[in-house]
This record gives sequence, C-alpha cells and structure tokens, in this order.
Amino acid sequence: MATYAIGDLQGCCDPLKRLLDQVKFDPPRDKVWLVGDLVNRGPQSAETLRFIIKLGDAAIPILGNHDLHLLVAASGYTKQYPGDTLKDVLDAPDRDELLHWLRQQKMMHVDRTLGYAMVHAGLLPQWSIDKAAALAREVETVLRGDDPDAFLRPLYGNKPSAWREDLTGDDRLRVIVNAMTRMRLCTAEGNMEFTHKLAPANMPAGYMPWYDVPGRASADMPVLFGHWASLGVLLRPDVIGLDSGCVWGRKLTAMRLEDRRVFECACEQADSD
Repeated sequence: MATYAIGDLQGCCDPLKRLLDQVKFDPPRDKVWLVGDLVNRGPQSAETLRFIIKLGDAAIPILGNHDLHLLVAASGYTKQYPGDTLKDVLDAPDRDELLHWLRQQKMMHVDRTLGYAMVHAGLLPQWSIDKAAALAREVETVLRGDDPDAFLRPLYGNKPSAWREDLTGDDRLRVIVNAMTRMRLCTAEGNMEFTHKLAPANMPAGYMPWYDVPGRASADMPVLFGHWASLGVLLRPDVIGLDSGCVWGRKLTAMRLEDRRVFECACEQADSD
C-alpha cells in the first residue's frame, strides 16, 4: 500500500490520470490525497470531479479556494471571472450530484498514523493541528448542512484578517476559510495578507510565509499544502508544498508519503492564475 499526495489539479484531469499511471496507482490498495483546487482554470473541471468520485475511498480530497468559488458561483452569490472554466460543471446533466459531492469534502485532513496533515493554503500560527482540525470541522458541518447557502452567501471578504477566539458566526467561518484556502503570508501575530502571489521575495513589510512564523503551533507535524504555484515544490521536514503550476503548463507533482519520493508529469494545458 502506498499513499500519494498530489498538488493543485485545477481541472487538469488528463495529467492526473497520467501521473497515477506513472506511479502504478492501484485503487484497491493505494490512496491518493488531493490538496484542493480540484476545478477551474483548466479545461476538464467536470471530468476531474467525476474521475475523483469514481476512485471512491481511494481518494482523499480537500477543498481549495477554486472549489469553494464553484459552490458560491453555483448558488448565484458571485459572478464568474475572466479565466473561470466552470461552465462544464454548471451546465452538466449531473451538476447537482457533482456539487453535492463537493460540499461533502473536507477542509483539512489529518492522518496521525502516517504523520501528515493536509490543507490547501495554510494554517494560522496560533493553531495546533488538533485546533485547526476542529475549526475545519466547523466549516464542514455548515457546508454539509441543510442550508449551505447561509454559509456561501457571506463567504467572500478579507475581514477579519486575523483569528480571535471570540469570533462567531460569519466572521469566524470566513477567517477559517481564508486561512485554509487563501493565505500565503501573515505576520507573526497571524494577520493575513491576500494580494502577494509571487515567490517569497519582496514581501510586504512585516509579513512572511505562514509556515515561517516563529513558534508556529502546527510545526509538530508535517503539513502538505498547495495554492502557491509561484513557490513551486517545497520539500522541508515541516512543510511540503505541492503546487507546481500544472494549469500554467508546467508540471503536476505527487509525493509518496511513506518515503517522500517525488513523481512529476508534464501538463500542456496552460492557463493563468
């Protein structure tokens, strides 16, 4: 049995299939962790969702910002933006089934036997792995509930920009979602910044990559993440970044968790971030 973690797909289903073929992925035996952003910008969003669904329990996906964007757009609470490629999902005959399945997915995955956690973007410095997992479940419960629109309608926004234990309601859920699906940089105190998308250079004063905050409470377990294509693959003992810009026409990357061996395949389906 092997467990592979794979970076952002963004609707690039063919490279996913090629990469799984390359590692001789066997669904009855192996597992594949998917670090979020399953859809959008690439040409095969609906096909990607259908393929992952067919993998059943062999696939462990989490939600990224593009996946939540699909859910918000499908509910009519935001427009589609230039570069969005969600039409094949929104117009699909199985649209309702695809969206329902997406709403059931996790915000974060933790496997203490393997010794890894996975989140799409990052974790705020105050959050331990256990704390973050509990906060992720708060979002999952609302998203899977009887009225997910009550969560999706006020989801967009950059405020509050930092975590407080006394946050409630929409503000509390928005901070959790923004950290786990959008954050790249924050201050040592955990104030998030959302405009910097380049590699960690020329960052705004006082900000740093979320994983470099001194004393980060989640540093006791390696965290797998994506979301930061300009960063590329990052392999450190404490963090593993797996977004290698497949949708930009670069590569799709997998790491086998048991021995940290990296596998890559080319992606010709280029788009912009």
